[in-house]
Amino acid sequence: MENSIKIQISDLNVFAGKNQILKNINASIPKNKITVILGPSGCGKTTLLKCLNRLTDLYPELKVTGKIMIDDNNVLEAKEDIYKLRQRMGLLSQRPYPLPMTIYNNIAYALKLRGIKNRRELHKLTMHYLQQANLWDEVRTRLREPASRLSIGQQQRLCLARGLAVNPEIILADEPTSALDPISSQAIEETFVRLKNDYTIVLVTHILRQAKRIADHVIFMYLGDVIEQGSVREVFENPKMEKTKLYLGGTFN
Repeated sequence: MENSIKIQISDLNVFAGKNQILKNINASIPKNKITVILGPSGCGKTTLLKCLNRLTDLYPELKVTGKIMIDDNNVLEAKEDIYKLRQRMGLLSQRPYPLPMTIYNNIAYALKLRGIKNRRELHKLTMHYLQQANLWDEVRTRLREPASRLSIGQQQRLCLARGLAVNPEIILADEPTSALDPISSQAIEETFVRLKNDYTIVLVTHILRQAKRIADHVIFMYLGDVIEQGSVREVFENPKMEKTKLYLGGTFN
């Protein structure tokens, strides 16, 4: 596998009974880039994201076939350690779900899962990950407050910081700005652009402007199929497929 490719998806199919949700997906996700999975609601974007860290295992009605190679390991094989796999991937959902504890302990909890117990080290790393998530300056005097007192946008960045504290290689984000105001959305986008130097980021969105702003690589999906993929410039400025042209032109959504 080329060093520039972090995730290689081959012949991926997902069935729910007789209903096929994903249809023979083949896609490459480059390392240390932002890959945006783009497409209208119901096209299979979130299902594809869930396949990457095997959240599909939580749904016994789903049958998944194919390969998802991450650093030469097929994560869909039963022998793969699910806990270690999910540690390698920070997940940011549409709505933030901070733990019912203080701002500080939301991060410290994730660090303790890594086996870090030293108080000085916990404080140093908590500050580091809050800085990475572009939140430290806003909460440095509020660390002992409940996380629930933060704004929705701040809670989302806290959840990002908590995900980073597990020390992942990949960040999965499922429409992470859909519940946020424009200023909070911009803060998340800027954070992702900065983080891609250290992480591979896979982001699901249906917002064309967002994809154009921050994507390096685009995978366009429609009704369970990958219609087109390539660099953001290739897909947005010179789409090859008619469905891509129609979607980008706003003909269907």
